[in-house]
Amino acid sequence: MTKFKAWISAARLRTLPLSVSGIIVGSSIGVRFIYEDILKVIESNDYLICLSGPNFFDKSIFWLAIATTLGLQILSNFANDYGDGVKGTDNEDRVGPQRALQSGIISKKEMFRGIVITAIITLILAILLIYVSLGKEYFVYSVFFFFLGLAAIIAAIKYTMGNSAYGYRGLGDVFVFIFFGLVSVVGCYFLFTKNLNWLVFLPATTIGFLSAAVLNLNNMRDHDSDKKAKKNTIVVKMGLIKARKYHYFLITSAMVSMLVFSFFTYEYYTNLLFLLAFIPLLIHLNKVVKTKNAVDLDPELKKVALSTFLLAILFSLGQIF
Repeated sequence: MTKFKAWISAARLRTLPLSVSGIIVGSSIGVRFIYEDILKVIESNDYLICLSGPNFFDKSIFWLAIATTLGLQILSNFANDYGDGVKGTDNEDRVGPQRALQSGIISKKEMFRGIVITAIITLILAILLIYVSLGKEYFVYSVFFFFLGLAAIIAAIKYTMGNSAYGYRGLGDVFVFIFFGLVSVVGCYFLFTKNLNWLVFLPATTIGFLSAAVLNLNNMRDHDSDKKAKKNTIVVKMGLIKARKYHYFLITSAMVSMLVFSFFTYEYYTNLLFLLAFIPLLIHLNKVVKTKNAVDLDPELKKVALSTFLLAILFSLGQIF
């Protein structure tokens, strides 16, 4: 393997569709809600307010949000490669694909440099996103989102890096749910609309639970090697039997949250196209029930990640059309 291919492998491209799912969902809801407000203004014959209202789809906000999220995901992947490599967690007992640092093709110094560069680029993208969306007009919000961006970057790095890495204390699921679920969906919605709506937390919960489910599958697969390396993930703490029950909870709760959102927004949202994405998720649950050896769950990571991405795409199409 060449060094270039090793960097591509370390970026773990297969994780990227899952990471942008929250941005797609949050943006589509923001666009839909603004569109509904504009229609209400038109119906009230207040055309002046309508014409001076916001552009209900700012492409620059969307693409900068996508770029920032991709930066955070790649940063997290590099940091995980480095953290697990330095701690010796990535060894001959590991079941998943070989990491870049573990292979020896990329040195510790090179990987650390890659983490620093990726963190700087991601921060610049986050600042541009905040400026384009909020600017000086919403200064207080801008400051809040700046620190939120810093927190996301720190969380991406501290998952496995350092003596206090939270991924080694069973807190990975919590941070994944918060940043790739709540922050991603609700945050993106706010950047479009400049307000909060409690309903948005329902699809945010869906994406958060599905993202946590992917991590849970990863941790179930690596249960034995993680336990031996003293990486106390939530799966290591609760055991494989309870981890399976926890996984069922994550998947089913994710689907229920999306259905509840549809119920509360049925007056102007009747497209249930996203239900098609439930099919592979239900097939996945059946696979988890029948699979006795957790190591054999490795192919399911990709299936849940792509199912989540499919859900986000179908859901957004239902919002826009």
